[in-house]
Amino acid sequence: MHIQIIPNRGSPPAVLLRESYREDGKVKKRTLANLSGLPADQIEAIRAVLRGDKLAPVAEAFTIVEAQPHGHVQAVMAAMKQLGMAELISSQPDDRRERVLAMLAARILAPHTKLATIRWWQQSTLAEEFGVVEADEDDLYEAMDWLLARQDRIQKKLAARHLKAGGLVLYDLSSSYFEGKHCPLAKRGYSRDHKSGTLQVNYGVLTDARGCPVAVSVHEGNTADPVTLIPEIEQVKNVFAIDALVIVGDRGMISQKAIEAITLMDGVDWITALKTGAIRGLAADGVLQPDLFDERNLFELAHRDYPGERLVACRNPQLARLRAHKREDMLRATEAALATIRASVTAGRLTGADRIGVAVGKVVNRHKMAKHIVLDIADDAFTFSRKYEQIEREAALDGIYVVRTSLGVERMDAATCVRSYKALTQVERVFKTMKSVDLKVRPIHHRLADRVRAHIFLCVLAYYVEWHMREAWREMMFADEDQEAKADRDPVAPAKRSAGALAKIKRRQLDDGSPVHSFATLLSELATLTRNRCLAQGTRSDTAPFTILATPNPTQTRALNLINTIQL
Repeated sequence: MHIQIIPNRGSPPAVLLRESYREDGKVKKRTLANLSGLPADQIEAIRAVLRGDKLAPVAEAFTIVEAQPHGHVQAVMAAMKQLGMAELISSQPDDRRERVLAMLAARILAPHTKLATIRWWQQSTLAEEFGVVEADEDDLYEAMDWLLARQDRIQKKLAARHLKAGGLVLYDLSSSYFEGKHCPLAKRGYSRDHKSGTLQVNYGVLTDARGCPVAVSVHEGNTADPVTLIPEIEQVKNVFAIDALVIVGDRGMISQKAIEAITLMDGVDWITALKTGAIRGLAADGVLQPDLFDERNLFELAHRDYPGERLVACRNPQLARLRAHKREDMLRATEAALATIRASVTAGRLTGADRIGVAVGKVVNRHKMAKHIVLDIADDAFTFSRKYEQIEREAALDGIYVVRTSLGVERMDAATCVRSYKALTQVERVFKTMKSVDLKVRPIHHRLADRVRAHIFLCVLAYYVEWHMREAWREMMFADEDQEAKADRDPVAPAKRSAGALAKIKRRQLDDGSPVHSFATLLSELATLTRNRCLAQGTRSDTAPFTILATPNPTQTRALNLINTIQL
């Protein structure tokens, strides 16, 4: 008996089980069964039996001697390949390049210190895939130093990919705290981590309009935001060769002094917002009145203090309610603390205007409510009350903010100006991802300034890969897939998820019934796709094992296929 495959025009071939026999001295064939409906593996099994092969259960045919998580490594490697990360870092092969790539992958998959990274990546296929099995921590430090020396070239390539003449460039500054006291960059300053009393380092990230990172700069922890801005603009113009750009920064970043410096630069426009004091000044001059928002939530205005500029006033009712609630909570907390002091004064436990004043000062400055409280302090008495007119004047401006720009109306309408300013949330997303469980840029353990710079640059490059992976996986995650709708939505109203995103959140399932994932859980799902080293039964102990990759499930297959759609 044998299996014969017979071609069939326009249809799959017929697979027949046939036998040969003799009749009247002639060899003839007859069909015993039509196997066309059987799966290919079953047909091959029948063919093996007909050959006389001895079959056994798979479990008895070979033994798995090692199983390593592989799918998550495969996904990150595929993303790096799609993004050309190896060529981005260095056009020439180099052992240090492979170590940098391995560190980027490890930072995305399991961020640790460099020593812990070396131990961790032996537990998956990462070390073998990147060829860093023998690397130690000194090798990684050497690779970091090599990477830092290439930072300008790498950032120039990223800018060529993602920045275009006349386009938006987003920039913001954040900080992270140190473990240790000996790094020259470690200074006391305003802590965005809310770690008062700790040394920190500042770093500014520059992105395109979508929040895709292009460059990072590292500064001492006490460096003021505006000081870092002009060098970034000069880098975009002179190093990245972008002659015209629109820099977007928050009201603390693009100060009046910075605006004066930017005005002297050809081809540079800017978008920012007014500080609270400036908004109160517009209200005092009568050009910004709350009743102007009765039938609209934004309008343009002009003022003599801002010649040649456009001001777009906006009012967000939801933000107004939040600020009113917060102010009331802070006032009540301040009054409760002051009432305790008043009780001590009344009971005679606290006397003297100086001592009472010190105690009161600590309380009213805690929540910054001194401007709303009238204080009457004597040697043996203390009273307080609210400044109701002051509170009402401030409340009238709740939820109002003013976007300020040098762009003419012919280049950008008012609504787009507001959307462009609010795009700074994309830079905040960079900081949030880098600081959180995803990339863990903090705490910083390095003592040398250049190692700190290399560490932060490494984290930004890792986020660059993760950013593209998140974009590719939007349909599988809780993320909103309808990104184009952002260009048309109300620029002032709070952002709302699309109907599709809300449906995913409610059901926690995709249309095919599979679960909706976060970025972390999707990586965990992929990690269950193992690469197995096997030995056939009966082979010698010194026989080299062969490798079998586990069959991916539908979710893993979909995730890996989506990674392959990443485009620059």
